Amino acid sequence: MELIRLLLRNTLRHKLRSLLTVFGIGVAVMAFALLRTVVTAWYAGVEASAANRLITRHAVSFVFPLPLSYRDRIAQVPGVEKVTYATWFSGVYIDKSQFFARLAVDSETFFDVYPEFLIEKDQFEVFKREHNAAIIGIDIAERYNLKLGDIMPIDGDVYPGRWEFLVRGIYQPRDQSTDPASMMFHYKYVDERVRQEAPHRAGDIGWYIVRITNPDDSASVSEAIDHLFANSRAETKTETERAFQQSFLSAASAIITAMNIMSFVIIGIILLVLGNTMIMSVRERTHEYAVLKALGFSGPSLFFLIAGESMILAVLGSAFGLLVTLPAVEGFQKSLPKGWFPVFYIKPETILFACIAGFLVGFIASIIPTRRILTTRIVEGLRHVG
Repeated sequence: MELIRLLLRNTLRHKLRSLLTVFGIGVAVMAFALLRTVVTAWYAGVEASAANRLITRHAVSFVFPLPLSYRDRIAQVPGVEKVTYATWFSGVYIDKSQFFARLAVDSETFFDVYPEFLIEKDQFEVFKREHNAAIIGIDIAERYNLKLGDIMPIDGDVYPGRWEFLVRGIYQPRDQSTDPASMMFHYKYVDERVRQEAPHRAGDIGWYIVRITNPDDSASVSEAIDHLFANSRAETKTETERAFQQSFLSAASAIITAMNIMSFVIIGIILLVLGNTMIMSVRERTHEYAVLKALGFSGPSLFFLIAGESMILAVLGSAFGLLVTLPAVEGFQKSLPKGWFPVFYIKPETILFACIAGFLVGFIASIIPTRRILTTRIVEGLRHVG
């Protein structure tokens, strides 16, 4: 009990220094959690990928279209359970800073292949009956205060002209990794207008989504699909949905790697801040520790005093950092252009890692000053003036 009282008195002896140390650790922990959250958001599409979904796109590049006639041939490949397709519509809603995915899809099959988009049955039935109907995510509905029956006008760029879509469904994400900010509407509606205004582009889609029976057969099914269209005017490349999502991140891989490295460098900064504080504290108390040793205090008792002080500062700093992380993440998300990160949340793993890092830093920061005290002879410690 006396050791605990002495520990607390040591921790609070230099209140300003302890407060600044806790504040510094808290800021570093917040920065670590924020960087890890950004990296998590960047990989959200990859994490949400389903093992039983394949993506078939043009072999040259994702931007080149594929013929709609490929659908029936893909469906006949052994191991294929269902085939749907989608086309990137793009366009401008309100202004160019309002970004979210706008997709023309096969309304009959798309939501079967993507069960993570949860929509009420009556809304879906109405959507299927109206040719200019659209389904939007709950995030879009809340962001723009949209409700069922509202019209969303979009100025086309990939598909030029003025388009007006009627909101007939609002989907809920199945889990946190599901994008809550997408807009889907009938491909047939888009294709009908394209046939009138640009007949040469009629019947083209962006990519196929293939649901397979056994995820273990993804390689063989992918090879079989691509073999069907070898040496055709539009050769294909089929890959898992995860690989497809990762291909979009390849251009930003250097940035993501830098963020990953920086997040762990911050842990080192925390260690330096706390280590410096503990070394200063122990140096100032060298005479006191020598007296304790002369009175018969054992090595474990001295370690308890030094490591305990370090752990208290580390835990308080980590707790403060995690406490301010939630508003910091929310503020960071609001400062970004809308739609940059549809999925943006702090993963439990990030919080757990920050806690573990705080405990480890507290322990490691106490090793050097503890070793110095234990190896200093009592006579030398009593002569020390600091």
